[in-house]
Amino acid sequence: MKRIFAVAAVAAAACITLAACTGTGQAAADKTSGTTSGSTSLNLTYAVVTHSGPGDAFWDRVKAGAEKAGTDYGVKVTYNADPDPAKQSQLIDNAVAQKVNGIVVSMANPDGLEASIKKAVAAGITVVTINSGIERSAEFGAITHVGQSETVAGTAVGKRLAAAGLKKALCVIQEAGNVGLEERCSAAAKAFGGTMTNLQVDGTNDSDVKATIKSKLQADPSIDSVLTLGGQYAIDAVGAVDESKSSAKVATFDLSTDVVTDVKAGKILFAVDQQPYVQGFLGVTALYLNSINGNIIGGGQPIYSGPAFVTKENAAQVEKFAAQGTR
Repeated sequence: MKRIFAVAAVAAAACITLAACTGTGQAAADKTSGTTSGSTSLNLTYAVVTHSGPGDAFWDRVKAGAEKAGTDYGVKVTYNADPDPAKQSQLIDNAVAQKVNGIVVSMANPDGLEASIKKAVAAGITVVTINSGIERSAEFGAITHVGQSETVAGTAVGKRLAAAGLKKALCVIQEAGNVGLEERCSAAAKAFGGTMTNLQVDGTNDSDVKATIKSKLQADPSIDSVLTLGGQYAIDAVGAVDESKSSAKVATFDLSTDVVTDVKAGKILFAVDQQPYVQGFLGVTALYLNSINGNIIGGGQPIYSGPAFVTKENAAQVEKFAAQGTR
């Protein structure tokens, strides 16, 4: 053991004398340029283009993850978003015109983005998809997808609701045409065993979301559960349950500080965490490793960021991370 420590000490001293080293003895990466010290700067720029953006608790975390990766690797990361597929496509086209080194894109409406993504790939720009569109990612030419399988997550949710003894549920969809949201409800309904009805709401108007859920609960007291597909809508659902004097249980996909608080308090049965910070961080990481080392994380297969379940039992552990905006 003493000999091992002695050898390690000599190696460490040599590294300090000759150059800055990593744990492998190689020259350390220059974090300001994103390259190895002494090499020509790569000047890497990555564009993150999503269908929703800052101001939404979930996407704030995606953005934070992407920007942290950019800081860690010393690369430039731009972030733009638009819920309109045509406008999101324009943002992708703009990134291609700017000759970025890679694009991270969410595909809530894959058909609307197909042409622009394929143009980016044809232009030699590496593409990674995140969050939604997992089934079409490889087809469009992306090297990998970072997110959760909505089918896997929805199935797990349906089973949990059934295990809680619930029989009649609403599945609240806040964005029309979002294939990922529809997959969640479909998979949950199949695994639920009871009756689950989709309820379309205007996700841009919290008052409307709460009022629509409240109206349904008042019209049908036999509804015993409300499943929302985004953290902020779970808070609306809790309000609707309270105001309608319903005994329905609320469960949700995705987290926010308020959601974790309500899970701890027992107002929300559970929350599914697909870890949006991870999606942003690993999306940029996948591009970076491909740029500097030709790596394809996951071997072309999707990288699952979830589902993880937050319940009353573990909410306190997650709370501190939610408070800092990373969970």
